[in-house]
Formats: sequence, C-alpha cells, structure tokens
Amino acid sequence: MVPYPATLDVPYELVEHVAWLLHEHRLACNTRWRKLGCFKQALLALVHLRKNETFSQLGAGFGISQATAWRYVDETLDVLAGWAPGLHEALTGLGEGDHVIVDGTLIPIDRIGADEPYYSMKHRKHGMNVQVIARSDGTPLWFSRATPGRAHDLTAARAHGIVQACLTRQILVLADRAYQGAGATFRTPYYHHREQPEQYQQFNRDHAPLRAPGERAFAQLKAWRLLRRARCSTRRISTIVQAVHTLLTCSYSG
Repeated sequence: MVPYPATLDVPYELVEHVAWLLHEHRLACNTRWRKLGCFKQALLALVHLRKNETFSQLGAGFGISQATAWRYVDETLDVLAGWAPGLHEALTGLGEGDHVIVDGTLIPIDRIGADEPYYSMKHRKHGMNVQVIARSDGTPLWFSRATPGRAHDLTAARAHGIVQACLTRQILVLADRAYQGAGATFRTPYYHHREQPEQYQQFNRDHAPLRAPGERAFAQLKAWRLLRRARCSTRRISTIVQAVHTLLTCSYSG
C-alpha cells in the first residue's frame, strides 16, 4: 500500500481531548513506550471511525502493522465508551414537564441470509438495532446497546428500561407508531387517522414536527461512517456507539 496525505473533518480540539483521555489511561495502566504517541493513537481511532478505513489501510498510513492498528483502535474505543453516560445518568435533571424523543435505527452489518436474528424485516437488511433518547432539538442524551436487528423497537425500548425510566420521572416521550402500546408517558400517532375525527388528525399533524428532530441524533451518529456499514463483530458495535456518543458529547461541550 502507498500512504498519501489526507485531512480529517473533525476539530483539532477533539483529537486533543481524546489524546488526553488516552494519556490518563496510560498513566493508570503504567504503560511503557508505544509505537505511537497519544495524539497519533487518538487520530488513528478517529480516522477509523470517521472514514471507515480498514486496519491494513490505517497501518499503512501510520507506519504500523495491521495488528497494532487494531489493538490501538480497540483500546481507544474502550476508553471512550467508558465515558458514555448510562440511562439514569442521561435523564438526570429531567422530570415532569419535560419531554424527550425516543426512536430506533438499524446499523447495517455484513451477514449472510442464515443469520436470521440479525435480519430486520422493516429495513430488509441485516443489522443491529440501536435506540436513542434525544432532547427536543435532536441532541442525543443516550444511546442503547446494540441488539439484533430482528428486535422490534418497542421490545427493545422495554428491554433497555426506557419505558420504565421515563415513567418513573414522569417524562413525556414522543415516538413514532412503532412504539404504540408502550403506554406510560409515551405519545404516538394514531393509526388510520384519515378515518378518525378531526382532533386525531390534528394531533398527528402537531406530533410529526415535534418528533422529527429525533432523526438528527441518528444523522450525527452515522456521520461517523463506520456505523453506516459495520464490518466488525456484532459484539463491538455497542462499544463503538458508546464511543461515538462520547465524541458527540465532547463536541457539544466544546
């Protein structure tokens, strides 16, 4: 492979922040000399996430072996994922009178037809289901762990404890029709609204623009191209999602 100069469309401050997290991690582990410094390792991981380059391409670009590139990226993802908030931490400060948006998305993966649990009938492809809780402006508060794509959004929301957590805090939740039957504090559109009274039709018209900003959370998540088509083990996708959430949180605070 032939390396070439390239740029990465992330703020310099974000790379520095990840480098400092890695520096603290190395001090805690009493790590000895490494082939790459903290800044270069942070840049390596961000290139992988942002551009979805293979480990052989990363190794060629940074002058290290493919195996070393994998280890450095894997370590960085674990460090970043450790800073992602849990569900109850993400909802801290919210309560009665506040509202959030809950939605689900599919992270496409490479699988064969025999891998039935990962096949989503809704999207007609294999993938992993990820749930999000977002503010009214689309800012993500929390991303769930990834579950096989066959899981229904409502089933996943219940399994992750979203329904119960929002009910406990009396937080109003806006969601699409996939969450009908959630009850609690969930508000979803009416089915067959054209056959319903005018007030139901008006409810659906008012509900749609309030719920729409939730799509921004997934747009920000999939701006990191690795999550547009994941080639890694399905067991690592949850870690990747949490790591990207930490990066998004750093971007907002910065």
